[in-house]
Amino acid sequence: MTGVGTDRSSLQAILGVDIDDELLQLALTHRSYAYEHGGIPTNERLEFLGDSILGQAVTVMLYRENPDLEEGDLAKRRASLVSSAALAQIARGIGLGEYLRLGRGEILTGGREKASILADTVEALIGAVYLDAGGDVATAFVMRLISPLLADPARFGAAMDPKTSLQEMSAHLGVGVPVYTVSESGPDHAKVFVATVSVGTAVTASGEGTSKKHAEMAAALLAWTQLSEMNA
Repeated sequence: MTGVGTDRSSLQAILGVDIDDELLQLALTHRSYAYEHGGIPTNERLEFLGDSILGQAVTVMLYRENPDLEEGDLAKRRASLVSSAALAQIARGIGLGEYLRLGRGEILTGGREKASILADTVEALIGAVYLDAGGDVATAFVMRLISPLLADPARFGAAMDPKTSLQEMSAHLGVGVPVYTVSESGPDHAKVFVATVSVGTAVTASGEGTSKKHAEMAAALLAWTQLSEMNA
């Protein structure tokens, strides 16, 4: 199946905002799907727009709500909230992968769970909301998306430094030391890195990114989340 896995109206309900159906469809259209369907438009322009709106909304929120934090601490918090690892976590929380329009090859290689694709789609959705409903609604949408991270201090800390958080949790639980392996593919100008982290026999998780560091962070955050849920 190369189209949307689930009716988009259910996604509208999950997102809590009405988006023009054509815009929503565009936001969900990965380049792999577009390529297989004659070069139709992709979500990449919306992603570009959404990235800017996300960054501004998070920056303003952090500045207003943390008057005592220095610039360096504000920058770290912003980076954690807009990172691919954090956005992919948000996407998984709302089941976004089910709705992606992916090419057959991406589906076969697990594209619905790839952190980079999920994160890019979240940004595209933000861009779509902005175009359809304006800046105020888009900002409120961003705040709603990141609220799970803000509401859970432990998860927020893990998103800021997932590798350290995973190491600390695995040591506390006595389940072993995280071990990472990384593979890469693609041309030099567009390499994709996939990291897998194993914590003894307790958990194994994978993450993808445009650098080894980002891939390891994505894998670590997913492993940290799985360990947290197993030991809740």
